[in-house]
Amino acid sequence: MISWCDDVFCGWLELYSYSTGLQYIVITGASSGIGAATSILFSRLGSKLVLAGRKEDNLKRTRDACMQTGDEEPLLVVGELRDSSYRENLVERTVEKYGKLDILVNNAGIISLGSIENSTMENYDTMMDVNVRSVFHLTSLAVPHLIDTRGNIVNVSSVNGIRAFAGVLSYCMSKAALDQFTRCAALDLAPKGVRVNSVNPGVTITELQKRGGLSDEAYANFLERSKMTHALGRPGEASEIAESIAFLASDASSFITGATLPVDGGRHAMCPR
Repeated sequence: MISWCDDVFCGWLELYSYSTGLQYIVITGASSGIGAATSILFSRLGSKLVLAGRKEDNLKRTRDACMQTGDEEPLLVVGELRDSSYRENLVERTVEKYGKLDILVNNAGIISLGSIENSTMENYDTMMDVNVRSVFHLTSLAVPHLIDTRGNIVNVSSVNGIRAFAGVLSYCMSKAALDQFTRCAALDLAPKGVRVNSVNPGVTITELQKRGGLSDEAYANFLERSKMTHALGRPGEASEIAESIAFLASDASSFITGATLPVDGGRHAMCPR
């Protein structure tokens, strides 16, 4: 694993940072977790960033961390991704500031607990609105600019899009829909030279599950159990997902499109015994 927070940054990412087109990038959900880690990494690579998120204070913390590793101050666009006018404003402000868009990282997402027996329609609608509908619309708004630059899109999905898990029905459905969106959009845009891929993390140490309803104790137990549910014997780190996002966004993956890349410690390959 490349440690992007070391004083000396080395490895393949550095080799590609000057020729990949990792220049003008929008990252949603950039205020914490995978989005923040991805923002810091891209900043280290010299990218010009637009950071999107709901919580201004958290976005500012991400911006400050980016400024410690990169030279360019990111543009912050604060708002609710479920709001169509916010999505339009996000693309407009990006193009207004930079004149172009090279990469869209659709990272923002939510999770909540619920089975077919106790999930509400409100829960379902919210999950699909954030995890699917907002991605669909934001991507459609970004596509004309990505065609101009022959850029690419990286969606942050989940192992839950690949495998079925009890108790998180709406979340699994939303991520499966996102994976199919990735494949279909990739075929639509391939003739235009625009690639579309997804990363599918396993359990990753972020605040996602706590925001989804797990208590501190339940989350600690959840992480402990991850030692058994992941072949590599541990949950992932946000920086590991960020490195995979950077790979898919770079020219190192120039012949990859329509892929859903598990970054999950082998969880997708496991089955109960």
